[in-house]
Amino acid sequence: MYPPIEPHDSGLHDVGDGHQIYWETCGNRAGRPAIFLHGGPGGGCSAGHRRFFDPDVYRAVLFDQRGCGRSRPLVSEPRADLSANTTAHLISDIETLRRHLGIERWTVLGGSWGTTLGLAYAQAHPDRVAGLVLGLVTTCTRREVEWMTYDMRRLYPREWERFATAVPASLRHLPLVDAYATWLADPDPLVHQLAADEWSAWDHTQSGLKPAKKYDDPAVRLQFARLVTHYWRHAAFLDDGQLQRDADRLNGIAGTLIAGAQDMSCPPDIPWELSRRWTTAEFEIIDAGHGKSRTDPDAFPTAVINALNRLAR
Repeated sequence: MYPPIEPHDSGLHDVGDGHQIYWETCGNRAGRPAIFLHGGPGGGCSAGHRRFFDPDVYRAVLFDQRGCGRSRPLVSEPRADLSANTTAHLISDIETLRRHLGIERWTVLGGSWGTTLGLAYAQAHPDRVAGLVLGLVTTCTRREVEWMTYDMRRLYPREWERFATAVPASLRHLPLVDAYATWLADPDPLVHQLAADEWSAWDHTQSGLKPAKKYDDPAVRLQFARLVTHYWRHAAFLDDGQLQRDADRLNGIAGTLIAGAQDMSCPPDIPWELSRRWTTAEFEIIDAGHGKSRTDPDAFPTAVINALNRLAR
């Protein structure tokens, strides 16, 4: 990855509905505009995400999506309202930020949940997208949510049993993602924090990722769990299968779909199927899991950086 870099501009931008989103820009002020869409939902941006972009080539924009990171208000706050936190709201935020920064078109980089958002944004505003790099691709269909909350028990039976049986008896009649979303909405901090901890434990198990340092903070675990369950229980507020169905809207936009051969969380069949309709995208499969490789720790960032550099030629 490129060396650490500090932003040259940042701020909080009012996007309506009582929300302010944190944004920052780094790299070449006169460079090729690009935006990074973080995972989660609720994962937030980090300094490491800046390092995907060649600082001599790109003017990179990063922002924390509604309810998490340095944006305000946070969904970890008491009586948090998630009614104005949907995929449509996030797409609107991206467009509002683009206009605020005076950008005509930009390259979109998304990872994990950020690929769902990136696809939804690009299909809604293809004229604003100069290129797409999507890694660890998911489209958040109900089938994919079912896979991550039920079917992966075949791979992690002991951890899944803990995940499922942790749910209070009064909620066990609900699908797991709905049960957890309800549990997480309990006003008692002791109750909803336990739900957040159990959800986060399962998420890190099924993704195969070691928790980042920021997840030591209970409030961050709560933000993450509330936002993931909120989006998953509603299939990302999209028509089921919409992103696959409308992938041909992206034809003419150059892109790369990067899949991990051992990614159990976001299996490679999802980007492969997308590439069959989005014919101007390259499909690349690397020796890695959900962003991590047992044999080459640089496999994923190298694939992302190479894809971004190809688009900048």
